[in-house]
Amino acid sequence: MARKRKGIKIDGWVVIDKAYDMGSTKVVGKCRWLTKAQKAGHAGTLDPLATGVLPIAFGEATKTIPFMMDAQKTYIFTVTWGEERSTDDFEGEVINQNEVRPVAQEILDQIPNFLGKIKQRPPKYSAIKIDGKRAYDLARSGAEFEIKEREVEIFSLKLLESENEWATFEMECSKGTYVRSIGRDLAHKLGSYGYISMLRRTKVGCFGLEDTISLERLEELVHSAPLEEWILNVVTVLDDILALAVTKDQADFLKNGSFIPRISLDPSNQIGVTYKAMLGDKLIALCELDENHLKPVRVFNL
Repeated sequence: MARKRKGIKIDGWVVIDKAYDMGSTKVVGKCRWLTKAQKAGHAGTLDPLATGVLPIAFGEATKTIPFMMDAQKTYIFTVTWGEERSTDDFEGEVINQNEVRPVAQEILDQIPNFLGKIKQRPPKYSAIKIDGKRAYDLARSGAEFEIKEREVEIFSLKLLESENEWATFEMECSKGTYVRSIGRDLAHKLGSYGYISMLRRTKVGCFGLEDTISLERLEELVHSAPLEEWILNVVTVLDDILALAVTKDQADFLKNGSFIPRISLDPSNQIGVTYKAMLGDKLIALCELDENHLKPVRVFNL
C-alpha cells in the first residue's frame, strides 16, 4: 500500500479573491493542494456565484477561524427588478414577475427599514439545516418546509447606482446576513420583485480586497517566493484582542493547559476579558481572565 505523503506545516492566513462559479470548499482544496499544507479551512462561505474576499486559514490559524466567522462583512451587490426567482439569485427559476421598476428616491426612502437589527428569512436554497437536512437539498427535492426568521444587523446600506432595471448597493452587516434575502425583501417593500444578479464581498473583518490574491497568483508565489512573503501571521485576525505579555515560565504553563494565578499578573488586567498571551512577538494562547486565574482557551503550537 502506498504511504500517504505528509503535508507541510504552514501556519497563517492567505486571502483569496474568489472567482465566479467556484465553491468555497473547492477553493480551500485548491489552496491546500498548491501549498501542500497539513490543514486548511475557510472563514465564511461564499456562494459559487459570488466573488471576493475569502480568508483561508492554514495550520494553527484554523484555531482563529471563529473570530473571522463572527466578524463584520461588507458586500457590493446588484438587485435586478421585476422578477422573483426560486433561489433569490439569477440561477433560479422565475416564480413571480411584474412591471414595477423603483426609482432611486423610492429606494432611498426604504433603506432605513433595513438598517440596525432586523428580522430576515434566509433563502430556501441555503445551507441552513432543517431537521438535520440542508435547506437546499429539501428545496431541490420539492419538499415543503419553512425557514424561521432570524435576527441580523445591518450597519450601513448605501445605494451606489440606480438604473431602470437594476440598482447596486454597498452593505456592511453582521455574520449570518443573507444578501439574497435583503434583495428579495427590499424589492417586496418597493412593490416589485427582485433577485441578486451580482454579489461581491469586499471585506471580512480586518481583510479587504487589497489583501487578496488570486489562486493563480498563489500558485506563482508558492513556487517562486519564500513562505513569509505570501502568508499572513496568525495574529493578524486578533488585532482587536488585548495582548498580555507573559514570561517563559508562564508561557510553558499555558501551553500545558495550566492556569496562571491572577495575583501574579498586572492588577490592571480586566476580569472577563479574552486576552492573547504573548511571549515577545510569539502568540502562546488565547486566554480568559476570571477572579482567580488566567485560563487558556486556545493554545497555539507556533
